Amino acid sequence: MAEAFNDRTIEGDKPARYAVVAEEIAAVLEGEPNLVARMATVASMLAATFEAYFWTGFYVVDPDRPGELVVGPYQGTLGCLRIAFGRGVCGTAAATGETQIVADVAAFPGHIACDARAKSEIVVPVRDRSGRLIAVLDVDSERPASFDQTDAEGLERILKQAFG
Repeated sequence: MAEAFNDRTIEGDKPARYAVVAEEIAAVLEGEPNLVARMATVASMLAATFEAYFWTGFYVVDPDRPGELVVGPYQGTLGCLRIAFGRGVCGTAAATGETQIVADVAAFPGHIACDARAKSEIVVPVRDRSGRLIAVLDVDSERPASFDQTDAEGLERILKQAFG
């Protein structure tokens, strides 16, 4: 199995790709306490691993504005700056605490179109060691139905390892 995340050549099926990138992320983050550095690294390595990932990044819970997410480290085109809990896919994930898999963003009630090229999306809540919501990971694809339960499980595992 090729293990080079920079050239998107991790061979194997999707679960295998998640397993390899999870190991790589863990190795790179070992000993790094800074939350922004950790988020930037996770976003970069995921974006470089999966070709379908058009926009990959974090919306962080704003401690100064309860109930709002503010854009954090990401890879991709300009993101929305702020999203209220309960609004759009990211806000829904933050409000419910549940991973959101959206096959067609146009069919999602209240979808926020930060980039009109996005066709499908997955958003995963990020919790710290105490279980407190600290952010959501948002991944968009230009292709419809790019994400499934395999993506949810792979991303949830990586985020728990990196932040939990």
